[in-house]
Amino acid sequence: MTDSHYSDPRLVALYDALNPFADDTRFYLDLAARTQASRVVDIGCGTGLLACELALRGHAVTGVDPSRAMLDVARRRPGAGQVEWIEGDAVQLGAMNADLAMMTGHVAQIFLDDASFDATLAAAHAALRPGGRLAFESRNPLVSPWLAWTPDQSRRVTDDTRLGTVEIWQQLIDVQSGRVRFETWFRFIGRDETVVSVSELRFRTQAELSDALRKAGFGAMEWFGDWARSPVDDASRELIVVATRV
Repeated sequence: MTDSHYSDPRLVALYDALNPFADDTRFYLDLAARTQASRVVDIGCGTGLLACELALRGHAVTGVDPSRAMLDVARRRPGAGQVEWIEGDAVQLGAMNADLAMMTGHVAQIFLDDASFDATLAAAHAALRPGGRLAFESRNPLVSPWLAWTPDQSRRVTDDTRLGTVEIWQQLIDVQSGRVRFETWFRFIGRDETVVSVSELRFRTQAELSDALRKAGFGAMEWFGDWARSPVDDASRELIVVATRV
């Protein structure tokens, strides 16, 4: 069993229903407006919800993602024709003189080793103009969110027009050195099918994230503990950072 969230057509089709326009989307749209970002890069753009919303609001947007299946969905959205889509990773961006780069949907946590995370931050730095900003979020390890990744606590049901009723739950496998492995179960009730996707995420502390950003060449950093821009404390569920390129 492998992580098929980004490749299995059934799971890709469910992605938007499970990750709709929400407070995080509003945060990044507001950030782009506040900073008057003319050119925006969406790293790990997925199905393109944020990239297309930005484009419809007048920003010049480049969305990059390694999943062809996710980009196929993105290209069918309203506003998709105004976005430059790149199938690949951040290293392919090169120097773009962008005003704002972002990694949403906890994309920062899929980089399990420091080398891949450092390379992505360096690529974001290279894509930005001097004074440009990189924004992303990562779940706060101090609150141990994985403790709720049990069938009883995580179970939910969604109804999809194409796939019918789907029951979804998570099961924690193990936690080791900041890496958390877990299963996500998808039971397609009408089809009598079950898909199990195994995922692994890296949980970095605020200090670890700060060190990585400085190493990549970022200077001033703003930190928020939630989408309402509250300060970070030990009970914050999110570590949201807006870092400025030196």
